[in-house]
Amino acid sequence: MLTPPTAQKLEHLTRTLTSALGISSLRGAKRRSNPGLAAAAGLLRSARNDEGIPDIANLDLADFAATRRGLLLAPLLAALPAALITTPAHAIDPAQTQVQLPDQYVWKPALPSAPPQSAETVAVFGATDKPGPYVVLIKWYPGFMSAPHTYVTDRLCFVISGTWWVNSGEAFEPEATVPVPAGGFVRRVAHTPHYDGVKKGGKEPAVIGIFGEAPILFKATDPSKPLVRGV
Repeated sequence: MLTPPTAQKLEHLTRTLTSALGISSLRGAKRRSNPGLAAAAGLLRSARNDEGIPDIANLDLADFAATRRGLLLAPLLAALPAALITTPAHAIDPAQTQVQLPDQYVWKPALPSAPPQSAETVAVFGATDKPGPYVVLIKWYPGFMSAPHTYVTDRLCFVISGTWWVNSGEAFEPEATVPVPAGGFVRRVAHTPHYDGVKKGGKEPAVIGIFGEAPILFKATDPSKPLVRGV
């Protein structure tokens, strides 16, 4: 017979496993496609039945392995994902580590004159108009590109998703842009004109993470023309 503390911990593990599998009881594990979890569930169910466990956080494996079912179940427990059997982590200290999740981003038009669903941005860290480092996300929708423009500092760009089309020069030639797929890196050199976006017919928007030193001082090569153009 398991000691009461270990029985309680085994019951805790049982509830954790059923929750991870999205089932109401261990019997439901048989209908899941993961044979390892189903086997573990079966042994847990048998262990509870055979040891007379009622309703159990840090299972004492030495105590548990001393039982006949524990000898069979211990290797399976070792193979389970750590997230199923460990205590939930405490909240991180925001003074030391800061996390911002995608669903917290508030996308805004990248430029006041940008048409809807053309170019959007999120300020992730810092600000592009105040001294210091900054991080922004830019999202270009298919069929739109920026007009040639410059910045007074380098822009270090990583394509996060989609395909970003880029080129340099004062003349706007979208057909001459080159594709940069997700994972690619682009450096925009300070004071050099360039333009970019996503060609018409693209399957998805391109999301780009941009890092640099502010203030950036955006300047259009030809302010008389639209800053965001359909292509």
